[in-house]
Amino acid sequence: MTQTAVATLILLGLFIGLLLLRFPILYAIGLSTLATFCYLDISLGMVISNMVKGVNSFSLMSIPFFVLAGEIMSAGGISDRLMLLANALVGQFRGGLAHVNVLASMFFGGVSGSPIADISSLGTIEIPLMVKAGYDPEFTAGVTMASSIQGLLIPPSHNLIIFATAAGSISIAGLFMAGVVPGALLGICLMIYCYIMSVKRNYPKGESFSFKRLLSAIYQSFFSMMTIVIILVGILTGICTATEAAALACVWAFFVTFFVYKQIPLKAFAGIVRRSLATLSTIMILMGISSGFGWVLAYLKVPELILRAVMSLTTNRVLILLLMNVFLLFLGMVMDMATSIIITTPILLPIATAIGMDPLNFGVMLIFNLGIGLITPPVGSVLFVTGGIAKTKMEDLVKAMLPFYIVLLAALMLVTFVPQFSLTLPKMMFPQLWGA
Repeated sequence: MTQTAVATLILLGLFIGLLLLRFPILYAIGLSTLATFCYLDISLGMVISNMVKGVNSFSLMSIPFFVLAGEIMSAGGISDRLMLLANALVGQFRGGLAHVNVLASMFFGGVSGSPIADISSLGTIEIPLMVKAGYDPEFTAGVTMASSIQGLLIPPSHNLIIFATAAGSISIAGLFMAGVVPGALLGICLMIYCYIMSVKRNYPKGESFSFKRLLSAIYQSFFSMMTIVIILVGILTGICTATEAAALACVWAFFVTFFVYKQIPLKAFAGIVRRSLATLSTIMILMGISSGFGWVLAYLKVPELILRAVMSLTTNRVLILLLMNVFLLFLGMVMDMATSIIITTPILLPIATAIGMDPLNFGVMLIFNLGIGLITPPVGSVLFVTGGIAKTKMEDLVKAMLPFYIVLLAALMLVTFVPQFSLTLPKMMFPQLWGA
C-alpha cells in the first residue's frame, strides 16, 4: 500500500472512528488531521499555517458583523414587528397564523441568517400563539422548524459566505442573489402545504385584510426591514463590500435597538456581545481546524480520486446529483454545518462543475441540504431547541416533521434540477460573472 493510500486511510478512518466514538466534531477533525500530518512527516508549523490561512480572509470579516447584527436585532424587539407585518400581509387566509409563521421567518432570515436565532426569537411567540388559536402543537412546531431554514438561503447568510470562502473566487454578492428565489420558493411550498392542511383540519382564519393595518405594520417594521435594505443595496450597487455592508448593518441595528425601539436597556449590549462571541468563536475555530483537514485532503488528492471514482461509476448527471444530495443530507444529519461546508466543498464542487452545474447553483443546493440536516435527528440542533420551546417530546416532533420533510425535499429537487431558480437573479444583476 502506498504512503498516500495509508495517509488517506488514517485521515478518513480516524475521523469516522472518532465520530462513531462520539468525540466532539472539533476533536475528531483536529486529531485525524494531526495524525496524518505526523505520518507524512509534515512539520507542525505547516499545520498551524494552514489553520491560520483558513480564517485569514477578508470576506470572512463580514461574519462577525452579521452575527452581531443578528443578535442585536433578535434581542431588540424585531420579532414582534416582523410578526405584525407578516400578519397584515397573509393573516387573512385559512390557516393564517401558519402563513404568518412562514413569512415572518422569511423576513427574519433576511436579518439574522440563522435558524437557531429564528426559532429562539420568533418561535417563542409563534408556537404559543398558534396553539392557543387551535393549531395542533406538533403541526405548529413542524412549520416553525421547516420555515427557519429560509434564513440559510435568504441573504445575509454567513453560511453562504463560508461556502464562498471554501470554494474560492466565488462572488458573495452573486451567491446572495442566488439564494433569494430558492428561499422564497421554499416559503411558497410551505405556505401551500399549510393551506392544504388548514383546510383539511379547519384551522382558523385571521383578521380580514385591512390596508390601514398593513400601513401601520409597515410603519412599525420599517426600521427593522431597513437592515436588509442597507445590506443588499450596499452590496448590489457596489457602494460597499459585504464586510462594509455588514458593519453598517451593525451600526444601524445598534441605533434602532437602543435608540428607536428601546425595548432593552443599553447595559444588555454586553450580553449580546458575549453571545455573539460565543457563536463566532465556534464558527472560526471550526473553520480553522477544518481548513487544515481540507488542506490534507487536497495534498492527498482525495477530491480528484473521488471525482474519478464517481465518473467511472456513472456519467449520468441526474444520478450524480441525486447521489450528492443523499450524501449531503446524511452529512447534515450528523455534522456541524460550517465544518460540513468547508470539508465537502473542495470534494464535491469539482464533481458538480464537471457535470456542468454552476458553482452558485451548487452552493445553494449544498446549503439547502445541510439546512434540512439541522432539523433532522440524530444531531438536529434546531430540533432540540424547538422541542424545548414547544415542550414536545423528540419522537413527536420527528413524527410531525415527516410531511414537512417531503415538502422540503420537493423544493430541494426543484433547486437542484431547475438551475434557473438560483441563477436567473444573479445573471440579471451580475452578467459579468458569466462573461456577458
